Order: sequence, then C-alpha cells, then structure tokens
Amino acid sequence: MFKFSFIILSVSAVLGASSSLMLQEAIEKALQNHPDIQKSSLQVKRAQSAEKIARADYLPQINLNAEYDPLRTYTLPANGVFNTKDSDGWLVNATLNQKIWDFSKTSLSIEAGEIEQNAAEQSLLDIKALLVYKVKLQYELMLVQREAIKVREEDVKVKEELYKQAQAFVELGMKTDADATRFLSALYRAKDNLAIAEANFFKAKTVLSLYIGQEIDKNVILQNTLGKRKVVTTNEQSVLEASPALKSLQNSLKKDELNYKAAKASHYGSIDAIASYTLQNTLNEYDSSLIGLTLRVPLYSGGRTSAQVEQGIINKQSSQANVNAKELALKEEFATLMIDLKRYEKSIESKELEIKASTQTQRVLEARYKEGLATYIEMLDVNTFTLDAKLSLLQSLYERSSTIHRLEYLQGKLK
Repeated sequence: MFKFSFIILSVSAVLGASSSLMLQEAIEKALQNHPDIQKSSLQVKRAQSAEKIARADYLPQINLNAEYDPLRTYTLPANGVFNTKDSDGWLVNATLNQKIWDFSKTSLSIEAGEIEQNAAEQSLLDIKALLVYKVKLQYELMLVQREAIKVREEDVKVKEELYKQAQAFVELGMKTDADATRFLSALYRAKDNLAIAEANFFKAKTVLSLYIGQEIDKNVILQNTLGKRKVVTTNEQSVLEASPALKSLQNSLKKDELNYKAAKASHYGSIDAIASYTLQNTLNEYDSSLIGLTLRVPLYSGGRTSAQVEQGIINKQSSQANVNAKELALKEEFATLMIDLKRYEKSIESKELEIKASTQTQRVLEARYKEGLATYIEMLDVNTFTLDAKLSLLQSLYERSSTIHRLEYLQGKLK
C-alpha cells in the first residue's frame, strides 16, 4: 500500500527547525485578516444602525427653536388708526411629539430591522464558512502538491537510473541506441512534470499566504488532514436547516413581508401627542403652553404610498423566488456531492490495490530487464502505470476531502 508522509523536516542549519502551520491556525488567521470578513462585519453594523433608526420613532421627539429679530416693525391699531413701531423681538419654543398609534407601522418597521440584522449576521457566517472552505482547499492542495513533488522526484530518479542502465547495456552491446534514447526522452518528460508539480505547490502556497496575511515558508510543517476518513452522516434536511445562506434569504423574505405590511399601514396615518411651551418678547413679554392630540391621515401623496405598497409586493415576491432557488440549488449540490463522495471512496480503494500490484510487477520486470528478458517499453509502461496510480490516489484523496469540506461549508461550519 502506498504510504503518505506529509511532515517535512527542516535541513536548514541556520533556522534549526521549520515553522509549522496547523490547519485551524490558518483558518483563524484568515478570519482575522481577510477583507471580505471585515466588509461583512460592517454590513452587520449597518443593519444594527438601521434597526436603531426605526426604533427611534417610538421615542419622544423634542425640538427647541429660537428666533431673535434685531429690527421688527409692529403695527398697532388705535382709535381707528394704525400706528407702526420699530423694535427688536425674540422667541424661544420647545416642542415634544410622541407617537401614540400608527396602525403598527412603527412596530413592523422595528421588527423588520431586527430581522434584517439577523439576515446580515447569517450572511456574515456564510462568508466566513466560504473563506474557511477556501483555506482548507489551498492548505490541502499544498499537501497534495508536496507529495506529488516527492512522487515526481522519485520518478526522475527511476528514469535516470534506467537511462544509465540502458547506456551501459548499449556499450556492452546488449541493447540498442533506441533503448537509451527512449529512456532519455522519458527522463526529460519526468523533469518537466516535476517542474509543473513544484509550480502548483508554490501557487497554492502563495494563495494561502494571501488568505492568512503572512508569508509561508516553503518547508513549513503541515498537518496531515487528507488521510483522515471522516464518516459523513449529513442528510439533505440537515443541510437545508443549517445553511446560513438559506437562512439569510429566509430572513430577507420575512423582512420584506414586514416592510410590505408597514407600507400598507401608512395609508391610515397616525395619532400623535403634542406638547409645546413658548416664551416670546414682541413689545411685551409673555408665554404660552399647548397640550393636545393630532391626527394625520394622508389623503393624497402623489401616488407615493401606493407605489411603496407595490414595491413591497415586488420585493416580497422576489425574496420568495430567491429562497426557492437557493433551496433547489442546495438540494442539487448535496445530491451531487454525495454521489461524488461514494465515487471517490471506491476510487481510493482501487488505486491502493493498483499501487500494490504495480509495485510488485515493477520489481519483477526490473530483474527481468537486467537479464535481458524484458524490453524498455515494458519497463516504462509499468513505471508509468505505478506513477499514475500514485498520483491518481493523491487526487482522489484530495477530491474526497474537498467534497467533505464543501458539505461543511453548506452547513456553515467554521472548523
């Protein structure tokens, strides 16, 4: 069976030991530094502010007004004659308005603000889970490409050894130049594939470095997460119930329903309590007080209220369509992921058996080739078969793990 070792020991005489980076550590750093998280956190704060604005309509509204006129002309009637007098004047007025009843418009707006805040929080959780999913992919891609480099390096060594053997056999007259040339061509191809694996490793390392906000050493010690065979017990219903993306859309639908009801309630107006006190000096100083109720009923608003109700209906229908579409997408993706997961499990088992069989065959052919009983084509074929099986096993392990991580993302898991 092909064995994996993802722990790379440092050979640096200066540093003494390579730094390590555990998967959970990478996740925590990414959540702290990624701008998408910061942007979504601000969306939550904005929703909180909107809820406070709506709640303010329940509280008393107090206004203070002051006016001073350095010159003002007063008209005074006396004996049927109007006399004028120029003087200064001032006025100070304090007014208090308290909403008493507006047919639940304010309470509906407040509830809509609270639900909008919940939607923003669920959206933030979804973005966090998506970032965690991406970090896991890049982290494990580094593991895969590092192991692929080791497999490719081993392949280069085998091709070099076969080429040297072929050259020696040519000099002894046991093989033709075609044997040596064929092995040399295979050696160049192996070196090219090694360079590709190294480039893919550095790509994954660079992306993960950007996610966590710090440079990652090429010899970093990584945690082996690919070899773990997790038991998946998730079902479709649990995914639908746990999905933060779906919860966010459902909350948005509730918010739009409440805003629609609030828009309808605005047709009926409101009843407010009003109190005021005024102190003024206009030739004579005096004060006045007022306590009363006001009834405001919108008779004509240029079509604004009706348009707001119509807009509320459209928003509600649009949100319902978004919820339905998301539910369908989640069901489709879950079914596909479960099918893929079963396929990867079977692929891993078959590749492990292939590696075991091809390794045994390779040992036999190597001995037969040295005795002149096997051709270079047979040697290259079995070597290529073993190499492909090892790389396919790596890919299947990665795909299985990626599928599990995708299921975890759909449920909003952050670990």
